[in-house]
Amino acid sequence: MAAKKKTFEEDLARLEEIVSQLERGEIALDDSMTLFEEGTKLAAACGKRLDQAEQSVVRLMKSADGSPEELPMEGTAE
Repeated sequence: MAAKKKTFEEDLARLEEIVSQLERGEIALDDSMTLFEEGTKLAAACGKRLDQAEQSVVRLMKSADGSPEELPMEGTAE
Protein backbone atom coordinates (compact mmCIF):
# COMPACT_ATOMS: atom_id res chain seq x y z
CA MET A 1 0.00 0.00 0.00
CA ALA A 2 1.34 3.43 -0.95
CA ALA A 3 2.01 5.91 1.81
CA LYS A 4 -0.43 8.82 2.10
CA LYS A 5 1.10 12.01 0.73
CA LYS A 6 1.61 14.45 3.57
CA THR A 7 0.19 17.94 3.45
CA PHE A 8 2.29 21.09 3.21
CA GLU A 9 1.45 21.83 6.85
CA GLU A 10 2.56 18.37 7.98
CA ASP A 11 5.85 18.69 6.07
CA LEU A 12 6.42 22.17 7.48
CA ALA A 13 5.73 20.98 11.03
CA ARG A 14 8.23 18.14 10.59
CA LEU A 15 10.79 20.56 9.18
CA GLU A 16 10.34 22.85 12.20
CA GLU A 17 10.77 19.84 14.50
CA ILE A 18 14.01 18.88 12.73
CA VAL A 19 15.37 22.43 12.98
CA SER A 20 14.57 22.51 16.68
CA GLN A 21 16.36 19.20 17.28
CA LEU A 22 19.42 20.33 15.34
CA GLU A 23 19.55 23.69 17.11
CA ARG A 24 19.58 22.00 20.51
CA GLY A 25 22.73 20.12 19.45
CA GLU A 26 22.02 17.20 21.75
CA ILE A 27 22.05 14.41 19.16
CA ALA A 28 24.90 12.39 17.69
CA LEU A 29 26.61 13.52 14.50
CA ASP A 30 25.28 10.61 12.42
CA ASP A 31 21.73 11.31 13.60
CA SER A 32 22.22 15.01 12.91
CA MET A 33 23.32 14.26 9.36
CA THR A 34 20.28 12.03 8.81
CA LEU A 35 17.98 14.76 10.12
CA PHE A 36 19.75 17.40 8.03
CA GLU A 37 19.24 15.31 4.88
CA GLU A 38 15.55 14.82 5.70
CA GLY A 39 15.22 18.55 6.41
CA THR A 40 16.76 19.60 3.10
CA LYS A 41 14.36 17.29 1.23
CA LEU A 42 11.40 18.72 3.15
CA ALA A 43 12.55 22.30 2.53
CA ALA A 44 12.80 21.62 -1.20
CA ALA A 45 9.37 19.96 -1.27
CA CYS A 46 7.79 22.85 0.67
CA GLY A 47 9.44 25.39 -1.64
CA LYS A 48 8.12 23.56 -4.69
CA ARG A 49 4.59 23.50 -3.26
CA LEU A 50 4.76 27.22 -2.49
CA ASP A 51 5.92 27.95 -6.05
CA GLN A 52 3.04 25.89 -7.44
CA ALA A 53 0.55 27.70 -5.21
CA GLU A 54 1.90 31.08 -6.32
CA GLN A 55 1.58 30.09 -9.98
CA SER A 56 -2.02 29.03 -9.38
CA VAL A 57 -2.85 32.35 -7.72
CA VAL A 58 -1.26 34.32 -10.57
CA ARG A 59 -3.34 32.36 -13.10
CA LEU A 60 -6.51 33.13 -11.17
CA MET A 61 -5.94 36.89 -11.02
CA LYS A 62 -7.74 38.95 -13.64
CA SER A 63 -7.71 42.59 -14.61
CA ALA A 64 -10.77 44.85 -14.57
CA ASP A 65 -11.67 43.90 -18.17
CA GLY A 66 -11.50 40.18 -17.37
CA SER A 67 -8.22 39.45 -19.10
CA PRO A 68 -5.50 37.64 -17.14
CA GLU A 69 -3.12 39.97 -15.37
CA GLU A 70 -0.05 38.94 -13.45
CA LEU A 71 0.20 40.90 -10.23
CA PRO A 72 2.94 40.57 -7.61
CA MET A 73 2.09 38.59 -4.51
CA GLU A 74 1.53 40.65 -1.37
CA GLY A 75 4.69 40.98 0.69
CA THR A 76 7.13 40.16 -2.11
CA ALA A 77 9.87 42.53 -3.13
CA GLU A 78 10.40 43.33 -6.78
